[in-house]
Amino acid sequence: MGAMPHPPTHSPFIGEVDQHLISEGSHHRLFDKLGAHPTEVEGVNGVHFAVWAPNARRVSVIGPFNQWNGDLHPMQLHPGCGVWELFIPELHHGTLYKYELINSNNHRLPLKSDPFAFQCEHPPATASQVYDLERYQWSDQQWMKQRWERHQRSAPMSIYELHLGSWKRIPEEMNRPLSYRELGDQLIPYVVSMGFTHVELLPISEHPFDGSWGYQPTGLFAPSRRFGDPDELMSFIDRCHQAEIGVILDWVGGHFPEDEHGLNQFDGTHLYEHEDPRQGRHQEWGTRIYNYGRSEVANFLMANALFWLQKYHIDGLRVDAVASMLYLDYDREAGGWIPNHFGGNENLEAVHFLRRLNEEVYGQCPGAFTVAEESTSWPMVSRPTDLGGLGFGYKWNMGWMNDTLRFMARESVHRAYHQEELTFGLLYSFHENFLLPLSHDEVVHGKRSLLEKMPGDLWQQFANLRLYLSLLYTHPGKKLLFMGGEFGQHKEWDYKKSLDWHLLQSDNPNHQLHGGLQQLVADLNHLYRNHPPLHQLDHEAEGFEWIDCHAPQMGVISFLRKGGESPPLLIVGNFTPVVRDHYCIGVPTAGYYQEVLNSDASHYGGSNCGNHGGRHTDPTPYHGHDNSLQLSIPPLGCLILQLEP
Repeated sequence: MGAMPHPPTHSPFIGEVDQHLISEGSHHRLFDKLGAHPTEVEGVNGVHFAVWAPNARRVSVIGPFNQWNGDLHPMQLHPGCGVWELFIPELHHGTLYKYELINSNNHRLPLKSDPFAFQCEHPPATASQVYDLERYQWSDQQWMKQRWERHQRSAPMSIYELHLGSWKRIPEEMNRPLSYRELGDQLIPYVVSMGFTHVELLPISEHPFDGSWGYQPTGLFAPSRRFGDPDELMSFIDRCHQAEIGVILDWVGGHFPEDEHGLNQFDGTHLYEHEDPRQGRHQEWGTRIYNYGRSEVANFLMANALFWLQKYHIDGLRVDAVASMLYLDYDREAGGWIPNHFGGNENLEAVHFLRRLNEEVYGQCPGAFTVAEESTSWPMVSRPTDLGGLGFGYKWNMGWMNDTLRFMARESVHRAYHQEELTFGLLYSFHENFLLPLSHDEVVHGKRSLLEKMPGDLWQQFANLRLYLSLLYTHPGKKLLFMGGEFGQHKEWDYKKSLDWHLLQSDNPNHQLHGGLQQLVADLNHLYRNHPPLHQLDHEAEGFEWIDCHAPQMGVISFLRKGGESPPLLIVGNFTPVVRDHYCIGVPTAGYYQEVLNSDASHYGGSNCGNHGGRHTDPTPYHGHDNSLQLSIPPLGCLILQLEP
C-alpha cells in the first residue's frame, strides 16, 4: 500500500485524542469520526471515510467511482486504535460505497456495508450511501427546551406503538407503505386527535429482512430507506414535536443478524461478537450477540444510542430484549452456556454496559429517557445506578400484562376463581417505575388480536375490551397500546398489510362498535392526561387505595386513584355480564360523585346502563368508610367517578 500524507487533525479526521478515546472505548461521539463524512481539505471537496477493522490486512473503499476495485483506494491504518481512514476527493453526498477487507490470511472477505453509514440502499440492495446529516434545520426548539418537564415521572405518558410499514398502506400503489412525509401528514393528526402523548416506533434502523420487523438491524446508524431519507425522518420527528408528541425509538442493542454484509466476522475475526457460540449466538433467533466486554464494541453501541438522541432528537429509547442481555443462560440448555467468573448466570459485562448507557443518556441528553423491555425479576431495573440499579427510567410490566390478559380471556363464570390474576400486580406495582404494555408481541404468532382474545359474542368481546382498556388507563403505571388495539382490529397484526381501517367505515355493519371503542380510547387518553390522580403518583403507593378486591363471586373490584390537589377518582369494574344494581361501594368522603366516564355508554357501543350522571352518598358505613354509594354497575363495564368540589 502506497504512502499517504498524515491527515489533518480537524474533524472528521482521526486525531491523537480520537485514537486514545477509541482505543479505551470512551469516544461517545464516534459517529462524528467513523463512517463517511462530506468535507473539504485544502479547498478540495470530497468524502472522508473511517472504519474500525483492527485485524484486517487491507481495507479499501469501493464504489461506482472506482468500478468497485479495491486496488484503487486502500485506506491508512492507525495501529493504536485499529481504525482505517481515507479522504477521497470529488466524492459527494449520495455516493454509494462499501468496504473491501482482506484478512490476515490474505483472503478477500465478503464486501461489507459501513457500520456507521447514515444511509443505505433500499433493501434488498446493501450498499452504504454518503449522507450529510447537517443539512436539516430543526424547528422544535421549544419542545426540546420543555421536554424535561414533560418527562417527569409524575407526568402523563400514553404511548401509541406502531410499525411504520403497516400502520397504513396504499393499495392503489402496489400496497406500498406510507413514507415519512406521508406519515407526518396522516399519523400525527391522528395521534393528536386520539390524545396520545408519544409514539413509539418499532426499530427503524436499516434491516435486510422485512419479517424481522426491524429487530435484526444491519445498519444501526441508518434509518430504513423503505420510508424515505434521513432528512424526511428528521422532518417527521420535528413535526411530532411541534404537535407536542414525543418520539420513542425501539432500540436493538442485544444482537445482530448473520448477513454477510453486516457486522458478523467483520474483519475476518469475531470482532463485534463473542467467538464461542455458547456466548456469541442466539440459538432460537439465529443472531449474533455483542461482546459487551470489549470496550470498542460497548463504545459502538453507546455512540449509537446517543446518536439517535442527539442527531435525530429522539426523546426516549425502549431497549429491546434486556433479559437476553442480562442472563448468560438466556434460552440455553444446561451446559450450553459459560458462567461468569463468580460462577453465576449474570452477564456482568452487559450489566456494566447498561448502567453506563443509562448514565450517559441521562447525563448528556436532558429530558430523554430509557425504557427496559425486561421480563424477569431482576431487581432495581428502574432505580439509579448509584443505588445499585440498572438506571433505566421505566420497566415494562410484563407480569401485569400476562396476568391480566389471561384473566380477561377467561369466560366470566370462571373469573371468580382467578381474580388474583387481576389484582396480584398491585403487590409489586411500586417496586419499579412500571410501564403497562399492550404491545405488538401480544397480537402475533397465533396469540390473536386484543379483541379476539376477549370471550363471548361480538357485543361481549367489545364490552370486555372496553373494560380492559379502562383498567389499563386507571391502573398505576404509564401506558402503551399497539396500533389497531384502539379500534378493535379483528385480525392479528400482519407486517405486510395495512391495519383494517375499513372497520370504521359506515358500510361495515359493526362500525359503531369499532368507532365506539376508538372514541373510548380517545376519551380515556384525555381523561388520563387531564386528571392528576391518574398519573401524578403512578409510581408511589400513596397514589392507589383498594376499596374492595374481595368480592370475586360478584366479579366487582373498586379502588381509588389519588394525586395532586384534585379529589380522588373512584374506579369500579364489573367483570361479569350481569348488571350489578344497588351495589354498595364505601367511599371516604360524603357528597355527590359525578360519573366522568362509563365504558358502557351508548356512544361507545354499550348498553347505556349507568347512574344518570352520578350519585349522592348515603351515611351508611361500608368497606371501612363512613359513607357509601349505591351504584348501578353496567355489565362488563367500568365506571370512573369523582367527588364534586
